[in-house]
Amino acid sequence: MCGRRIVTIDGPSGGGKSTVSRALAARLGFTYLDTGAMYRAVAYKCRREGVDPQDEERLAALLDSTRIQLLPPDEGGDDVRVLLDGEEVGALLRTPEMGLLASRVSARPLVRHHLTGLQQRIGEAGAVVAEGRDTGTVVFPRAAWKFYLDASAEVRAHRRAAQLRSKGEQVDEEQLLAEIVQRDRDDRERTIAPLTVAADAVRIDSTDLPAEDVVDLMVAHIRDIPCAC
Repeated sequence: MCGRRIVTIDGPSGGGKSTVSRALAARLGFTYLDTGAMYRAVAYKCRREGVDPQDEERLAALLDSTRIQLLPPDEGGDDVRVLLDGEEVGALLRTPEMGLLASRVSARPLVRHHLTGLQQRIGEAGAVVAEGRDTGTVVFPRAAWKFYLDASAEVRAHRRAAQLRSKGEQVDEEQLLAEIVQRDRDDRERTIAPLTVAADAVRIDSTDLPAEDVVDLMVAHIRDIPCAC
């Protein structure tokens, strides 16, 4: 793999990674890889089929039979379209409940090994913007450009609540904040590929920055450090 023409953007839930990653990929002409959507898809299938992620035999069988495809958003849409075994399920994956379940499922070594391999195959050709929790530390450790995007938990909860309300959903913002704090804890404390800052990542706090300014900072950094491959 040219491991160089890859951008990784890691960080906690609600930090604006998806919005920034999509915009950055468009600016660079790269493919956008939403690794979190893949974990949510596996979590959704586990719940739908009644598979306990602790049951390694059933979990292995589920993974072997699972096909996940990521497609560009519909015109005017924000989120990638996710096909799970040929069925479009993207809208079902973007709930706080699925976020928490995905965090727990992603802690299972079988799931991480399976999806990490799939993500690395997608990135083999390079020209990818990958966002998630461990894209710069585990999935693409040799990526040319690494970023860690963070924001206060309160701001992240407010942004997520606004996004859900824009879709006509009712939101308890205090509960959402509690779920974000819990997911942060789960992601940072898991044994396998915990959420952490890559040693060579550029850290950006987006608490007081709009997404456009974050993208501008990233583009400037990428232009200052040309690809070595």
